[in-house]
Amino acid sequence: MSEQVTTLVKKNLPDIATRQVDAVLSLLDEGNTIPFIARYRKEMTGSLDEVQILAIQDEFKRVTALQERKTAVLKSITEQGQLSAQLQAQINQAEKLQDVEDLYLPYKQKRQTKAMIAKQHGLEPLANWLLSFPTTDLTEQAQKYINLANELPDTETVLAGAHEILAEAFSEIAAVRNWIRNFSTQHGTLVTKVKTNGKSLDELGVYQQYYEFETAVSKLNSYRVLAINRGEKEKVINVKVQIDAEPINNYLHFRLIGQHPNTNATEFIQAAYVDAYKRFIAPAIEREIRHELTESAQTQAIKVFGQNLYNLLMQAPMKGKVVLGFDPAYRTGCKLAVIDENGKFLTKTVIYPHKPASEAKRVAAQPELIDLIEKYQVEMIAIGNGTASRESEQFVADTLTKIKRPVYYVIVNEAGASVYSASQAARDEFPDLHVEQRSAISIGRRLQDPLAELVKINPESVGVGQYQHDLPKKDLSGELDAVVERAVNRVGVNLNTASYQLLAHISGLSNTIATNIVKYRDENGRYDSRSQLKKVPRLGPKAFEQAVGFLRIVDGKNPLDNTDIHPESYPVAKLVLTEAGVKPGQLGDEQSKQKISSLNFKPILVEQSIGVETLNDIVASLQAPGRDLRDNMPAPLLRKDVLTMEDLKVGMKLQGTVRNVVDFGAFVDIGVKHDGLVHVSKLSHRFVSDPKKVVAVGDIVTVWIDTVDLNRQRIQLTMVDPQESERDSD
Repeated sequence: MSEQVTTLVKKNLPDIATRQVDAVLSLLDEGNTIPFIARYRKEMTGSLDEVQILAIQDEFKRVTALQERKTAVLKSITEQGQLSAQLQAQINQAEKLQDVEDLYLPYKQKRQTKAMIAKQHGLEPLANWLLSFPTTDLTEQAQKYINLANELPDTETVLAGAHEILAEAFSEIAAVRNWIRNFSTQHGTLVTKVKTNGKSLDELGVYQQYYEFETAVSKLNSYRVLAINRGEKEKVINVKVQIDAEPINNYLHFRLIGQHPNTNATEFIQAAYVDAYKRFIAPAIEREIRHELTESAQTQAIKVFGQNLYNLLMQAPMKGKVVLGFDPAYRTGCKLAVIDENGKFLTKTVIYPHKPASEAKRVAAQPELIDLIEKYQVEMIAIGNGTASRESEQFVADTLTKIKRPVYYVIVNEAGASVYSASQAARDEFPDLHVEQRSAISIGRRLQDPLAELVKINPESVGVGQYQHDLPKKDLSGELDAVVERAVNRVGVNLNTASYQLLAHISGLSNTIATNIVKYRDENGRYDSRSQLKKVPRLGPKAFEQAVGFLRIVDGKNPLDNTDIHPESYPVAKLVLTEAGVKPGQLGDEQSKQKISSLNFKPILVEQSIGVETLNDIVASLQAPGRDLRDNMPAPLLRKDVLTMEDLKVGMKLQGTVRNVVDFGAFVDIGVKHDGLVHVSKLSHRFVSDPKKVVAVGDIVTVWIDTVDLNRQRIQLTMVDPQESERDSD
């Protein structure tokens, strides 16, 4: 890795040391995955986490692309015979792609311009003469260039050509463009106005706040940028970046005329730079500002989506419960599927509790549901939040009053369930079931183990994004794939129950290898040890090294296989157990935990030449074998009764589940058909700049009803206790 590349990577990552950057880039170059590096190479990286390592990787890609562009630009200018030592130094020192493009602009191949034609007609010497601020009459000098063969019949045409050469030249000065770009970004105003027929295209008033709107470019929120872009794309509004031209023209005067005496050429040059700004620079800068705003907003939206997805995947599983998946519908009936405590499909049925079903079917629905619940001793009902969800929730709540033992229901976000149900993976798993029946199974499994079920679905379909259809697909997919990989590897998977979709996200494993792991399990029975993975076709030594630490074997031959200790560290783990007087079979009980925690680890550190970070991880794993990080996350909100929007009253206190977090607040499921919005200003007594610092997807929060709009089906919530607010105001 070149020193220059490392330096450039480090420059934009001030909180990460050069040594750490070098270590990460070296480890990545050796073919190690981000989860493996974060978990098992902490001594080398200084305990950088996956997000920091990914940031280094992304910055390295950016710097590499910048270096490649510099090389291409230098080659092009050299081939033109125009490369000077000064220009070469400027290009090599550029730290942004935009700076390189500004320097390259005068040499970039482009379609023929008026300035190029003027140069071809021999007017470049005249333009250069004008820049010397001559006192000679301009018309007299221009007459020397009149040439009918060059289509220069008079002095007007000659001077117009010189004007074009100067205007284009002024517009291509890198320092000028950079100054104007910075000034425009800092002082520009973005203005939107509704188009003549815009309101007719916006029947629901989605873009009403942008019918007449303006704000400083520097203060635009990312969600506003994306909303404005969409409104413009749908031809509802016009968008313009307005900039005061006077300070810019003053700068151009200072830069291009400065202390030169006022001569016959001064006014000519002034007209050229005014035209250069108006015709060439201003439109280009406006496009660049809009592009920069959009790119920044997209980056923020992708980041929000990724964080929401991570929190969604890391929701606490409902372990050891028999669950009934309930996929609501009207005409086609509600599809029910019972799955056992391990996620195994047991049975299915369809009931018709809602109109337009006949009265006989509606009457029969409740006894059928009760029989199913009692026969399979169902403990939890997972109700999808789609069509007929509210009516189905009411129906389930009424039914549960007839059952004496405790049975609860949970509203489950079913976004993407239909996508999975119609996929080839679902057809392979349940070839004899209809799409809707597979959907009921998916809804039930989402409650049991959100991570294991949601990885089967395209991350873009899980319903926690913001303007996701306006985001660059490649960038969004890359971020979401990294998030899924991070979540799966932090949790780890059970090698004997994991689907190939789940295994495919494990460090070092491809779809093919994941499929082979499952196939080997199906053909040879359960895995008894991690070492058996070496027999799986196409799973070579590198893949084994990268993956094995994230794969668990419950009740296997070696208890260490049910920890996140890597086999390369088994000798150290066994030494710790020996020194503590603990047998592997005793792992997890209170006595062994105490023995291990009271051990003096200094001799082991010296003897094994092992780092403190790795030893600490080994000790933590020995004290909690089979641990699941998600057990510390908020459990799903269990319900037995139901609310409607008509039941809601201002000031009412409720508990809800955060379903989505966006830049302007959080959407909370309070048990009615529509999620309520807690605006960022209502998240806390204190000022909140970023909602993600206060709430996360899956959080159980206490809210109060702020306003209810039955006509627009909108609920405004607050997380600030109204009574406390009153006391504060007193």
